[in-house]
Amino acid sequence: MQPRSRHRITVDIPVVVTTVLDSVEGMIVDLSEGGAQIAGCGLPVRSQCQIDYEGHVVFGTVQWSEEDRMGIRFPYELTDGPLFDRLEIARAARLTPTAFQPRMPGGRPGSGFGRRFG
Repeated sequence: MQPRSRHRITVDIPVVVTTVLDSVEGMIVDLSEGGAQIAGCGLPVRSQCQIDYEGHVVFGTVQWSEEDRMGIRFPYELTDGPLFDRLEIARAARLTPTAFQPRMPGGRPGSGFGRRFG
C-alpha cells in the first residue's frame, strides 16, 4: 500500500453508496481528492461502488472495510463537483485562524477593556 499523497479532512457528508446489488446510506467522515472514509455501512474489499451526493456520482473501490465503515479510493482525483466543493469548504474552515485575542500593553493577566493601567 502506498502512503497517502493528500491529507484527509474531517467532514460530515451524507451520501448514498450504490453497488450492482444494493444502495445504502452512509456518512463521509473524512475526505481527500483521492478517497474517503464512509461510516454507517461496509462493503467487501475490492468492491466497485458509486457515491451519490447532490445528484452527482463519484466512482470508487473499497480498499478496506469493517462492519460499519470503509475506506474508498477514487480512480480519478476529485477536481470539481459538489464533493470537491465540500472538501474545499472544509479545508478552508480548518485553515481559518482562531479569533484574535487582544492583549493589553504589558500583557498582564486579567487586563482587559475598560481598565486603567498605572
